[in-house]
Amino acid sequence: MSGDPVVIGIGSDARGDDAAGLEVVRLLHGTLPPPVLLTESSGDPMHLITAWDGARMAIVIDAVCSGAEPGTVTTRRGPASLPPAGRRRSSHALGLADAIALGEALGRLPAELVFFGIEGGDFGLDSPITPPVRAAIRRTAEAVRRALR
Repeated sequence: MSGDPVVIGIGSDARGDDAAGLEVVRLLHGTLPPPVLLTESSGDPMHLITAWDGARMAIVIDAVCSGAEPGTVTTRRGPASLPPAGRRRSSHALGLADAIALGEALGRLPAELVFFGIEGGDFGLDSPITPPVRAAIRRTAEAVRRALR
């Protein structure tokens, strides 16, 4: 990857607001300079580690469940700013914290890690993305563009 930045959207299209990370990446297609890699992930820790391996910067976007108002966007920088593995803020069984712990053990973390968490409201099977999360997806895509400048 030669140090190129990577943007990783995590989620599932089948679970309503859980698709937020995927939708941010989809909005970014064709709007970023060529060295930026865009990828979608189900959140599998090994896929995340492989996607960011060698990157100077990895931006990861995922839906979160913290109890905040749906559509709230939280930004964190660096692995230490995220909850430790085992504390679930993601809507996935294994989350970003697990990937970070494994990546750290393997010596495969990006030089810089930025996380955007979009608070979801409805993760029901075959539910649509809710309006507050749809608005947060657009705001987050713009924030990612700014972070890459």
